[in-house]
Amino acid sequence: MQAFLKGPASISTKPVAAKEKNAAGSSGEGKRSKPIPWVEKYRPKNVDEVAFQDEVVAVLKKSLEGADLPNLLFYGPPGTGKTSTILAAARELFGPDLFRQRVLELNASDERGIQVIREKVKAFAQLTASGSRSDGKMCPPFKIVILDEADSMTSAAQAALRRTMEKESKTTRFCLICNYISRIIEPLTSRCSKFRFKPLSDSIQQQRLLDVSEKEHVKISNEAVSYLVKVSEGDLRKAITFLQSATRLMGGKEITEKIITEIAGVIPKETIDELLLGCQSGSFEKLETLAKNLINEGFAVAQLVNQLHDTIVESEDYSDKQKSAMVEKLAEVDKCLADGADEFLQLMSLCALVMQQLTQNI
Repeated sequence: MQAFLKGPASISTKPVAAKEKNAAGSSGEGKRSKPIPWVEKYRPKNVDEVAFQDEVVAVLKKSLEGADLPNLLFYGPPGTGKTSTILAAARELFGPDLFRQRVLELNASDERGIQVIREKVKAFAQLTASGSRSDGKMCPPFKIVILDEADSMTSAAQAALRRTMEKESKTTRFCLICNYISRIIEPLTSRCSKFRFKPLSDSIQQQRLLDVSEKEHVKISNEAVSYLVKVSEGDLRKAITFLQSATRLMGGKEITEKIITEIAGVIPKETIDELLLGCQSGSFEKLETLAKNLINEGFAVAQLVNQLHDTIVESEDYSDKQKSAMVEKLAEVDKCLADGADEFLQLMSLCALVMQQLTQNI
C-alpha cells in the first residue's frame, strides 16, 4: 500500500518542480522587463543632468567637490526638478551602497506632525554617520533628511524641527522642498540656503521631450511638441506624463495637437470662441444651451476660467474697462469653484457678466 502511495507522488513531483522552475523563470524575466513610468525612467541620475537650474547646479557641484553641504531650502513651481536635484546630489555624495542608510525622505503623504519630527527625524539625525564607499571615493560624515512638500507641515512641527537642525548640524543636513516659501516659518528659512527653481523655458522643455520621444521611438509633430509645452505651463513632469499617455493612446501612430488637447483635458479654442460669440449675441437662451453643452461634454469650469483669462487678457477686441470687469468676475468664480460651488451656476454667472460687458455700449 505504501509503495502504491509513493509511486504517483514521486512521479508527480517532477512536473511540479519543472512548473515552479518555469514560473520562477518567467517572473524573473517579468522583473527585468518591468515597465516604469517615463517620469521615473528619465529622472536625472546626477546633478549635471538637471535642466535649466544653472545657479542651483553650480552651487551643488562646488559643495559636492568639497563633500560639504549647507542646509537647503528648494522652492518653486511643481515639475521643475526640486526633488530630482537633491536625490541626484545625494546619490553622487554617498554612492548607491550608502544612499539608503544615509538619506531619510519624508513626503506630504507621510505623517509629519510634531510627534514624527520629535521621534523619527530626531532619532535619525542623532545616528552617527559611518561606513565608506565601495568605490573608494570620499564619503562625507553626515546624513541628509529630505522633507518634501514642507509647506504642508504644521507650524508646530516646523518649530520642533528648528532645534533639531541646530543641535545635529555636525551629523545631519536638512533639505526642505516646497512650492510656497511664505508657508515656511522664518526661523527655518534663516537656517537654510534658499534656492528658487524657475519654471522651465519652452526651448529646454522641447529639447527634453524630443530626447524622450527619440529614445522611446515616438512619432510626434513639432507643432504637437510646442503645444505640449504650452499646455504643461513649465511643468516638465506633467509634459512627460501627457506624452506617455498620448503614446499609449495612439499605439505607434503619430501624435497630433488634437490628441494632446484630449489627453490634457484642455478646452479646444473653437469651443471658447463659440462661447464668447454666444455672449456677444445677447441671447440668454443660446448662452444657457452653450453652457449646458460645455458641462455635458465633461470639461472642467476651472480649466475654462484659466483659458478664458488668457484669451480675454491677450485679446485686442475689448477695452480695458471691459477686461477689468471680466477678469474680476473670473477671480470671483475661481474662488467659488475652489470652495465647492456648483459649476453650472458659476459658469452662467460668468457668462451673464461677459454678455453684459460685450453687449452694452461703452
